[in-house]
Parts: sequence; C-alpha cells; structure tokens
Amino acid sequence: MQGPYASKDVIGKVVGMWFPVMAFVAIGFQHIVANMFVIPAAIFAGALSWAQFGDNFVPVFLGNAVGGAVFVGLAYHLAFFNAAARPAELSRASGAQAPE
Repeated sequence: MQGPYASKDVIGKVVGMWFPVMAFVAIGFQHIVANMFVIPAAIFAGALSWAQFGDNFVPVFLGNAVGGAVFVGLAYHLAFFNAAARPAELSRASGAQAPE
C-alpha cells in the first residue's frame, strides 16, 4: 500500500489506506490473517466447524503465499530492480567521474 505515502494531507492518506482494503473485501478475496479471527469466531458461535476451517485455511494460505511471494515480489522487482544500478554506471551516464 503505497497510497498513504504519496499523499500530503490526511484525507488523501485515509483514502489511500481505505480504498485498497475496501476493494479487497468487496471483491471477496480471502486473507489468512483476517480469517484467523473471523472463522474461529464463527466456529464458537456455532456457524462453522473446524473441518470447514481446515477446508478454507489450506487454499487461502497457499493463495496468500503465492500472491505475496510471486506477484508482490515481481511488482517490486520490476519497479525497483533497475533503480539499484551500480554507482559506476550512474556516474558514466551523468558524465561525472566515479570515485575510486
């Protein structure tokens, strides 16, 4: 969530934090950490069983792990990999002398 960092005022920061979370929930995605509260609460209320929790836990965990490792990692790699160029390359590009 980079939205809050891009804004200068409080309203922009709130919208930058709120909108991605609201979109995630509205689309119906599952989040393993949120489910660790919601599903046991439903079990203790009698709405679900522990077997149903297990049936939900495995695919949600695998999906969150793959999504976090692959998609977020790939996005950061594409965004920042070339930004970490070696200082010698940067100095050659700018025409300055590289310190030795």
